[in-house]
Amino acid sequence: MSNILNRRRSAALLGVAIIAGAAALPYSYESSPAVAAPASAALSASGSGSFADIVDADKPAVVTIVTTMKAAETGEDTDNSEMQEQFRHFFEQQGIPTPRQAPQRQSGEHAQALGSGFIVSKDGYIVTNNHVIANATDIKVTLDDGTELPAKLVGADSKADLAVVKVEASKALPTISWGDSSKLKLGDQILAIGNPFGIGTTVTAGIVSARGRDLHSGPYDDFIQIDAPINHGNSGGPLVDREGNVVGINTAIYSPNGGSVGVGFAIPSDEAKAIVAKLQKNGSIEHGYLGVQIQAVTQDVADAVGLAKPQGALVADVTAGSPAAIAGFKAGDVVTNVGSGNVTSPKDLSRLVADLSPGDKQTITVWRGDKSVELKVAIGGNDDGQQLANAKADDKQSQSGPKIGVALADLTPDIREQLGISQKVEGAVVANVAPDKPAAKAGLQAGDIILSVNDKTVHDASQAKNAVAAAAKTEKKSVLLLVQRDGNKTFVAVAFAAA
Repeated sequence: MSNILNRRRSAALLGVAIIAGAAALPYSYESSPAVAAPASAALSASGSGSFADIVDADKPAVVTIVTTMKAAETGEDTDNSEMQEQFRHFFEQQGIPTPRQAPQRQSGEHAQALGSGFIVSKDGYIVTNNHVIANATDIKVTLDDGTELPAKLVGADSKADLAVVKVEASKALPTISWGDSSKLKLGDQILAIGNPFGIGTTVTAGIVSARGRDLHSGPYDDFIQIDAPINHGNSGGPLVDREGNVVGINTAIYSPNGGSVGVGFAIPSDEAKAIVAKLQKNGSIEHGYLGVQIQAVTQDVADAVGLAKPQGALVADVTAGSPAAIAGFKAGDVVTNVGSGNVTSPKDLSRLVADLSPGDKQTITVWRGDKSVELKVAIGGNDDGQQLANAKADDKQSQSGPKIGVALADLTPDIREQLGISQKVEGAVVANVAPDKPAAKAGLQAGDIILSVNDKTVHDASQAKNAVAAAAKTEKKSVLLLVQRDGNKTFVAVAFAAA
């Protein structure tokens, strides 16, 4: 039992970085005459292959954003923001070290960071990333023609990593139009426009490499992956299609050294447009809060709970006192619908709940005890720092039971002390896992604590063994366990071995 919690992951030579913030701003900004035409010109029908018409129309609406903040608030990193930390946490969980960012330009007790943005209205509303302006005490915008203007923050949403700032200009400003990101296909050509490293407005071209990338940074993760080079300073700049319309907001890169290696991520315009509209109108967004930990429904889990298909969001834990707890949610429930919205994955539930407003009354359908149950929920808010329902990555799910390759033991005082298990925790501890048996293949590890079997609480090893043996006599193909590992609870399922 001495090594039951010893786990290691090999490290890959990759990292992720938010792309706001150049170190110093060593070069002067590029300057070009303003173009009056709206930024929606399509690629010329001549089929020349040039993007010049698009650039001529869009570039005047792209701006550089420089923020000033107290150096003490930023620490060493250029992008020491909530979103940056979320990206780092996700990739470190995968065993992927993240690069340290270049230091900001500092002056006394203040530091500066650099980002990009684009103008969406002639009266000066500008879209950028939240991490570009987070903690800023001063925001300045430089237009494409070199004009520098003070900007005020209209509103920001850290969950979606979007923000809106506004400038006052003496004339109508050039704008860029929203496009339809849902129409993007893998291989479609795109352009990224922004100010990398502060060298001036720069245009790069590439293709859509992937859709729906989930980096576990929030409930709205649905990134467009691109290979157009983007770097520090590109954050908040537009990703445009061949019609010259914005289909994404450039946000992050995946890199060994903080520079572009052709793997970038952008927020889809279809997601951003609605959030930006709310920020312009209200200045803030209150996301809904449910109060559950959720995970994916695998085929084994579906078999264990009697679902025809492996879809939905499995509730692993319910936060005490949360809207979910008040509504009667239980660990083991599988959420299948939020109102009329189907839940096929944990991401669906996160998005549907986040889109609700605090105080909304909603009917949420769960699968429980081989039937659908409707629960009436009064949606809460997350302003007090409570986390939204988030999908828990669970690629190494596990389970156990008699004759499936595990040895179970009671939680003795010595074992509790060794594992740091509270006296309040009851269950059976996995003492050993036989290789090449169902439990090992499912990922069960020595040191896991089995809390329940098929939604029935177990208090010791004997009860756990009997419960799994009873489950094996049913017609279900697998057994569902609630397991505690390193203080976290998760459901795991194992298919019964063929006779």
